[in-house]
Amino acid sequence: MSEHIRTELADGVLTVTLNRPDKKNALTQAMYTGLAEAAERARTDDAVRVLLFRAEGDSFCAGNDIQDFISLGSQTQTPSDLPVFRFLKSLADLDKPAVAAARGRAVGVGMTMLLNCDLVVLAEDALLSVPFVNLAIAPEAASSLLLPAVIGHQRAFEMLAFGEAVDGRTALAWGMANRAVPADQVDATAADLAAQVAARAPNSIRKTKRLMRDAEALWGLMQREGEAFVSQMKSPEAMEAFMAFTQKRAPDFSKVG
Repeated sequence: MSEHIRTELADGVLTVTLNRPDKKNALTQAMYTGLAEAAERARTDDAVRVLLFRAEGDSFCAGNDIQDFISLGSQTQTPSDLPVFRFLKSLADLDKPAVAAARGRAVGVGMTMLLNCDLVVLAEDALLSVPFVNLAIAPEAASSLLLPAVIGHQRAFEMLAFGEAVDGRTALAWGMANRAVPADQVDATAADLAAQVAARAPNSIRKTKRLMRDAEALWGLMQREGEAFVSQMKSPEAMEAFMAFTQKRAPDFSKVG
């Protein structure tokens, strides 16, 4: 387990904490491995009835650690070789309820994780964004299906194409969350919902979730997204976007095809 992923099991709730607050909980491949291990444990351990994602610090997750991410672009791994895709598969396979508590920024995979959860509590002033196109890459975590299914094609396309953030109140109104509360109430509200779900009939809950989600179809889409994602990571467009990001300037795509 990564030092930046902390887990605790109590009363049927496995709480998974992103614990890299100095980096806004940006995810490294080691952290993805830790998240995958936690989600796999939640699926197979009968003592776990609910999985709860939360984070230390003022942001839920800033997405991928950019240096870790850029280094992947020079590798020849296929999507299935990467820890991030082990984590995504664990989300697709999870047939127990997943609850998320998010305040501050939820960027990229930090937001698409929420789309894969069953109950989501946001801070009213949380900021959710999916800036994949801004980095010249592609959607992931089945977000190309789940986001338009939740908020509609036009809103989803705008979020994906422009990468602009929506706040917690807007996300609630659009159906992306169950609750939007003051930031200091996020953890307690999510923990209360997790406890309520954990008290329900566990087999009934699992069968209900299985009927609501086609795990095989979600994983198939995640794999197709992964192929597009990895292909784009190695593209001239992405190299220009990454360079612009590190140089703190706007990317210039006029000379890349």
